[in-house]
Amino acid sequence: MKKQIKRYAFLLLIVYGSGYAQTKKHLGTSKPIEDRITLLMKEMTLEEKVGQMNQYNGSWDVTGPKPESGSNEEKYNNIKKGWVGSMLTVRGVKEIRAVQKIAVEETRLGIPLIFGFDVIHGYKTLSPIPLAEAASWDLEAIKNSARVAALEASASGLNWTFAPNVDIVNDARWGRVMEGAGEDPYLGSKIAAARVKGFQGENFDNTSVIACAKHFAAYGFVEAGREYNSVDMSNSKLYNTVLPPFKAAVDAGIRTFMNSFNTLNGVPATGNSFLQRDILKGAWGFKGFVVSDWASIGEMITHGYAANAADAAKKAAIAGSDMDMESNVYVTELVQLVKKGLLKESVIDDAVRRILRVKFELGLFDNPYKYCDEAREKANIGSKANNDDVLDMAKKSIVLLKNDKNLLPLKKTGTKIALIGALANDKNSPLGSWRIAAEDNTAVSVLEGMQQYKDNSLVYEKGTDVAVNKQSFLDEVKVNTTDFSGFEAAKTAAKNAEVVVIVLGEIGFQSGEARSRTELSLPGNQQQLLEEVYKVNSNIVLVLNNGRPLTFPWAAEHIPAIVEAWQLGTQTGNAVAQVLYGDYNPSGKLPMSFPRNVGQCPIYYNLYNTGRPTDKDQNVFWSHYSDVEKTPLYPFGYGLSYTSFAYKNLKIAKPSFQKGEKIEISVDVTNTGNFDGKEIVQLYINDPAASIVRPVKELKGFELIELKKGETKTVHFTLTDKEIGFYDNDGKFLVEPGIFNVMVGWNSNEGLTTKFELK
Repeated sequence: MKKQIKRYAFLLLIVYGSGYAQTKKHLGTSKPIEDRITLLMKEMTLEEKVGQMNQYNGSWDVTGPKPESGSNEEKYNNIKKGWVGSMLTVRGVKEIRAVQKIAVEETRLGIPLIFGFDVIHGYKTLSPIPLAEAASWDLEAIKNSARVAALEASASGLNWTFAPNVDIVNDARWGRVMEGAGEDPYLGSKIAAARVKGFQGENFDNTSVIACAKHFAAYGFVEAGREYNSVDMSNSKLYNTVLPPFKAAVDAGIRTFMNSFNTLNGVPATGNSFLQRDILKGAWGFKGFVVSDWASIGEMITHGYAANAADAAKKAAIAGSDMDMESNVYVTELVQLVKKGLLKESVIDDAVRRILRVKFELGLFDNPYKYCDEAREKANIGSKANNDDVLDMAKKSIVLLKNDKNLLPLKKTGTKIALIGALANDKNSPLGSWRIAAEDNTAVSVLEGMQQYKDNSLVYEKGTDVAVNKQSFLDEVKVNTTDFSGFEAAKTAAKNAEVVVIVLGEIGFQSGEARSRTELSLPGNQQQLLEEVYKVNSNIVLVLNNGRPLTFPWAAEHIPAIVEAWQLGTQTGNAVAQVLYGDYNPSGKLPMSFPRNVGQCPIYYNLYNTGRPTDKDQNVFWSHYSDVEKTPLYPFGYGLSYTSFAYKNLKIAKPSFQKGEKIEISVDVTNTGNFDGKEIVQLYINDPAASIVRPVKELKGFELIELKKGETKTVHFTLTDKEIGFYDNDGKFLVEPGIFNVMVGWNSNEGLTTKFELK
């Protein structure tokens, strides 16, 4: 009997071993990735295929006890069955290794998981919020910032970030403006490519993370700037404004996309075949995969587009949503839909092939624990090199908006300075929103930064609290409108000072997802504090900490110096202090127009003209507001320096060009001030007569140059059909003959002009 049992066990081992060897053929590295995917998919059951399309949030301690009940137990068991393709928010080498071990060593096929996380502007060591980085217009610095984020995230075991956000947006009421690059598709496209290359690196080694372009598409145009709202726009706006940064991300080699919460033309983006099948995977040839946003597949029921979970799963899969983030409808519905003949298995196969392709490209099949190096985790996260890099990025992101009487830079010795504002001594708000891996209160405050300059007399007073509740990622910020108790101390400090530096703006969580606002003025009673301080000392430097454009017309009129310092991340205080004291000459330019009041929103520079743009008939019947100018308070591309620049000799190589011919343009720029400095030279064009009306001007080139005082440089631009053309309403790219106006200057509203003809 014992001999029979042993013989039976031996036969089982042979059978299992044979099957195991068969399933491991895809591990042979000599074959091309596509062949390896085919070999693996032949071994997969329908359930295992659908499992690859399922992503779970890691909401339990994986290295702790096994979950015994509820959704976490189901997630745990599904990982063991091979019914999970990805996890998000699991982080740290120990946690990720533990989950990966289950997927690789305890399942039939051992398919590794990919681990995603919202690494939006850094992991532990934070760079400025993305909108602030965009103000640098420094593509290499932005690329390096993403590289720093990738280094830390990958060291923590992660291999996928849900970034960059490449939504174009022109309505500051929408809180997620802080995540993107602003209002311009040309600048946005350049920054999108830089961030993709920074995250993904030159090759997918263990310091690279897969990037994810989001939100596809048009999420930045939600009506009234209200989060999760509907979008309705023309195809011309879609093709010419919304889609270019996404296409730039594809061209840069991005491997994943995330769809958006909004509807477009009445169809939720998650179930939109036009976006995902026709454009992304069809016309653009995208070979990576698309992940839904959090629960957005299930939310198609609430939208009124899907009848139930099965209908939502079917419509999303057919439309091209390859992975379900936390709706849990793919893993529960897709198998039965296929078995009932309601969904073709080829739809499943296409999605699974795309997901497996990315895993193979990452090298996870060859080494599932490639990102699990505790020594690298300890050495890399929070390193001095990373802090030096984010400090450099922070300084480059600051925009000088006003500097009357050269109040800045501050003298470094013998000056009595009053520093006022709760945000000046805040170590949390400067971290900004979307920093879920960073520890609270780890930013260098402005007070700490200014205290490094020890040869001045510095007195700090809070003045007023911005908020009356503890701020968190999940809670609304409740602002202070009733407590004025700190005003008198602040006024006394200001009265006794030669210069006042006052730091005002938004709490870090007043911008970001679900932080839409109908008022863009300084929150709470900060405006009252500013005006009271001004009464006793008008020699004020206003430093703004904010995640979106704000409205501050009184300050723009009365305050002599204004510095847009955004939310600059870990090294905020050091960056601000070095700019205020002139150790760094600010060079940033606004990536979004700043409105005079919220009633102007949305406001943007590249608008279409109207039939009555000016008051040529000297009467009321023209396009304007009766109570405020229609122009922005500060336009797109605006930013000052401690030095000054003069533009002259704008030249075009010849007056006319043939289609396809390169158009060469040059301009001389001279540093005419007393400081060395950087200038961002901007080129705009206008097509005054086209088959579809074109904007009054469009950014089509920029150069960041550095000039010693007194130095002149000639800046060269080259325009091609790519810059001259545009898309029609069918997505066809057109290059039409005619006269083109050109402006080269220092912001979108000022510069030298000329023209050329395209024949």
